[in-house]
Amino acid sequence: MGIIRIDSANDPRLDVYARLTDRQLRSRLESTSGVLVAESEKVVRLAIAQGLEPFSLLLEERQVETQADLVRLVGGMAGAEVLEHAGHLEIRPVDDLPVYVLPHEEISKLVGYNVTRGVLCAMRRPSELSAAELLATMPEARRVAILEGVTDATNVGAAMRSAAALGVDAVLLTPTCCDPLVRRAVRVSMGTVFQVPWARFGVWPSAGAADADGIALLRKLGFKTAALALRDDSYSLGDPELYGIEKLAMLFGTEGDGLASETIEACDLTVRIPMQHGVDSLNVAAATAVAFWDLCR
Repeated sequence: MGIIRIDSANDPRLDVYARLTDRQLRSRLESTSGVLVAESEKVVRLAIAQGLEPFSLLLEERQVETQADLVRLVGGMAGAEVLEHAGHLEIRPVDDLPVYVLPHEEISKLVGYNVTRGVLCAMRRPSELSAAELLATMPEARRVAILEGVTDATNVGAAMRSAAALGVDAVLLTPTCCDPLVRRAVRVSMGTVFQVPWARFGVWPSAGAADADGIALLRKLGFKTAALALRDDSYSLGDPELYGIEKLAMLFGTEGDGLASETIEACDLTVRIPMQHGVDSLNVAAATAVAFWDLCR
């Protein structure tokens, strides 16, 4: 394995861990040049177990011993140097995966906060599927979640974690939804973004032609669509009629305004979470957890 000790956070070999934007790291058109950053031993191990390819590992000095098993696991793999050149990423293969070792205070300086878990790994970003491509591989799927325009990475990561824990078969994103593989979403999800199948619609809501994307695609595949929204004619969680639906797509809206009126009107039914003490709604991350627990049982 190639253990490389570095003294300064300014070393350009470490750019991938902090100084490159999410836009620079991500490449939807060329998945072979896309990179993501996983943080913490648990998340890195989970990603590797799901088949993701690591490029390099970054540790603080004390972790070389405490994470010796992880270093041995990934250190013998073929790796790569990831460098930025003229606005594009250059990925140069190397024989052994580089294991960069940096003093704790320099890691904190590099990433901008105190890294308590002390392990970061640059990995090849998997190709992003369309909703149609993913659902074609999952004829057995019975419960899927749709996030409409959720732009906060924390909420997307939390929803992914709840989906993994509570039995959602897949998470589908509308075109304006946050990327689940940005660093904060990966961290908040505790790596479950690598476990839960997810994909993105090309257009939304597109409830027209039978061969269209969006809600029309869900209908074509036999899903009933349920908008989580406050409507007088909505079903309340706990209603027995909801449990008899064989294939259900649960739709959740933005952090501030919720689902668009156009989307709610296009859905087959509306579902609400019963509230008390004058509270009218929950944060979208909390709402997904409550709805998943009730509707995926």
